[in-house]
Amino acid sequence: MGCTFSGLNALYDSTNVGGHVWINENRFKIVKQLGEGGFAYVYLVKEAIPDSSSASAGGLANKVKDPSHLSDDGTYAMKKVLIQSNEQLELVREEIRVSSLFNHRNLLPLLDHAIISVKPTQGSWNHEAYLLFPVHLDGTLLDSSKAMSAKNEFFSTSDVLQIFRQLCAGLQHMHNLQPPYAHNDVKPGNILLTRRKGESPLAILMDFGSARPARKQIRSRSEALQLQEWASEHCAAPFRAPELWDCPSHADIDERTDIWSLGCTLYAIMYGVSPFEYALGESGGSLQLAIANAQIKWPAGPKLQYPEALHQFVTWMLQPQSAVRPCIDDIIYHVDKLISKFSQ
Repeated sequence: MGCTFSGLNALYDSTNVGGHVWINENRFKIVKQLGEGGFAYVYLVKEAIPDSSSASAGGLANKVKDPSHLSDDGTYAMKKVLIQSNEQLELVREEIRVSSLFNHRNLLPLLDHAIISVKPTQGSWNHEAYLLFPVHLDGTLLDSSKAMSAKNEFFSTSDVLQIFRQLCAGLQHMHNLQPPYAHNDVKPGNILLTRRKGESPLAILMDFGSARPARKQIRSRSEALQLQEWASEHCAAPFRAPELWDCPSHADIDERTDIWSLGCTLYAIMYGVSPFEYALGESGGSLQLAIANAQIKWPAGPKLQYPEALHQFVTWMLQPQSAVRPCIDDIIYHVDKLISKFSQ
């Protein structure tokens, strides 16, 4: 993957602020670092538009299928991943492959990518990946929740439902593919929010590194343990479905693992945390046990009171037995009814 231009990145430390990075034939200037985690770094970059006489004139616009994904001011988000093993390399390639399957306004699109080889040194990486996305500088739902909690603010019932409806639309796109795909890590930190004047925030689900075909037949104890181990590494614990904590030796896993996470996320849109995180702060508390028994604790005290119908909606999604948990089409039908009832 990648090409000669991208290979130039390896010749010098191209990700210093003010430096330039090539992603295939397009060049981007590093404006600032936005974040980092593990072996990944996220930067704000600005496209360096080529001279009109250049053979590659037009830049990124020539590559992006949907013009609505292009930035008005040429700025984008770029994730740089340092790859230290063949296993990590395959995970990045899988993320790129899976991301290319989706095309929905509530799913973050991958605009371009390049993977280049670099000369390894002892204890260092041997590949670098560059992934380009639209930029959303307002941050994530998690960021908003922290900021609002500090000021004792809450989303209105209307905004809660509109944000949630957009997440459902993105997941419906994934769940209705053939074969269906599960995101596997729906949580506030993977939801970008963009504030819009006079409108509810725009919500976009991101990070498809854990997305996989949703339906899996488990027919042995070793397969069950293998799934649990995978889930422990790829699915955030407070939002992880019960069947991914303790998988039976004979089970049919499907996209309703996402519905559990979606129910936890609706609770978090309202109250800022997963409905089960209280267990982490209790003496002798067990997050896994609270999740297995669907022991939801609703906040008490002088907080914004949401309609009881929203609490019932959350409870409906958080059914420990996945076979009786609703599917995404059921969720959308009911959230639309709630929007009609409570939105002004």
